[in-house]
Amino acid sequence: MSDEIRDRLINAVDDQPPAAGQVIDTEKMLLGSLNQVERVIAVMSGKGGVGKSTVTALLASTLARSGYRVGILDADITGPSQPRAFGVQSSELKASQFGMEPPRTLTGIKLISINFMLPHEDDPVVWRGPLLAGAVKQFWEEVNWEDLDYLIVDLPPGTGDVPLTVLQSIPVDGLVVVSSPQDLALMVVKKAVKMAGKMNVPILGLIENMSEVVCPHCGNHLRIFGDSRGEKAAQEMEIEFLGCLPWDPRLTEMVDEGRVEEYRLPEVDQIVERIASKVEGDKKSM
Repeated sequence: MSDEIRDRLINAVDDQPPAAGQVIDTEKMLLGSLNQVERVIAVMSGKGGVGKSTVTALLASTLARSGYRVGILDADITGPSQPRAFGVQSSELKASQFGMEPPRTLTGIKLISINFMLPHEDDPVVWRGPLLAGAVKQFWEEVNWEDLDYLIVDLPPGTGDVPLTVLQSIPVDGLVVVSSPQDLALMVVKKAVKMAGKMNVPILGLIENMSEVVCPHCGNHLRIFGDSRGEKAAQEMEIEFLGCLPWDPRLTEMVDEGRVEEYRLPEVDQIVERIASKVEGDKKSM
């Protein structure tokens, strides 16, 4: 470590004096002090199978195309999917004096996932709750994120240890909730919304995924999960409705091939504009 970097780290620690009786982990503070993450957005569903991870990848890709510096923290430790969606290999994970160096995607998105640390991408992670939560904290504290405009956190389904750890340990600026048109999915999503309310985490809005599919032969719009319920559900939960996303076989194919960054959809652009405007507006008002 050069003298210049060492001085910067020492000064950063000196600027954050510990509270009375508090024990400081100097190594973690030194690593974390160099990171400047402006906005943290968590993507949550409560219900599995609604396309939360795909929505995370689309939001991050669209932000990166708009010129923002973006990172993804794959907090779904037992079901990680972001490396496959972006076509990033585990061999690209490196270490440095500042912690783990997250691999970059084709458009420059920094990405960290437990799959980078497994011998094979389909190896299971059979851990209890405290270990899962500890891994997420390490991804936040011990990864060299450097300067980011947005860090998108892909949360696992449910309201258990990992979502709780993220909402308690990471300064989340807002939560994006993902659902499908089914009443069952919306019922479970409401649990996640109520959890966020108890944790005093602002909810940026609801995205209804897989709202319809366009028939490639006749062009008809098919509502395979029933009529859209997202807007009405958002009103009932007193949160903003960010918009609907269709089910697109082309997107499924691109995710499987690790080419999610190539996918473009006007609806995603509009949703990202609403999210960015809301988050940045809230930051300015603070």
